[in-house]
Amino acid sequence: MAKSAKRINAAYKDIDRTKLYSLDEAIKILKNSPKAKFNESVDLSFDLNVDPKKSDQMIRGTVVLPHGTGKTIKIAVFCKGEIEKQAKQAGADYIGAEDLIEKVNKGFLGFDCAIATPDLMKDVSKLGKVLGPRNLMPSPKTGTVTMNIAGAIQEFKKGKVEFKLDKQADIHVSVGKISFGEEKLNENAKSIIDAVIASRPQSVKGNFIKSASISTTMGPGLKLLL
Repeated sequence: MAKSAKRINAAYKDIDRTKLYSLDEAIKILKNSPKAKFNESVDLSFDLNVDPKKSDQMIRGTVVLPHGTGKTIKIAVFCKGEIEKQAKQAGADYIGAEDLIEKVNKGFLGFDCAIATPDLMKDVSKLGKVLGPRNLMPSPKTGTVTMNIAGAIQEFKKGKVEFKLDKQADIHVSVGKISFGEEKLNENAKSIIDAVIASRPQSVKGNFIKSASISTTMGPGLKLLL
């Protein structure tokens, strides 16, 4: 614990908590900060001027990161028949219909992304209480309810990430790993920022993004100037 506290204190030493940093400057600081003993994620957080209780302001979308997430994504596909072969060939980790639905309902959650064909959504929707809180419920808005199973799998394997508004009107999404080079982290982060800005509901007045910050898993957050 003492070593961890010392590392965190050292990381905060070079940070002005009242300052708004450019993305380039913030990433450079994170790259030069004391590191944890594992390859930390680099995360973006947004506090938005929206009302999560209004359906037209419930923001949800996806973006393909130019340089991937740095994480091996495990994908579950709810499908049957001929499409099972397509899913297997495309690299899905778990494939099934009623059998997979039952397995998930009993507590299996060993995957990072769930994709389903439209014909199975009536049954998959029954897993709402299991998949919903973990942002794993397939949705047409994120391209995870589709007949193009192979294409969807390939996008997520390459680095497609989902962002979704939470109950506090915040969005949290990973832009990669701290081991990435500065340029890759910059390009990934800019892709997410652009996607969030583009998701602005027409009904929102005034500033859309109240604040934004970037941080590593175990490190301090730096406020961003967007």
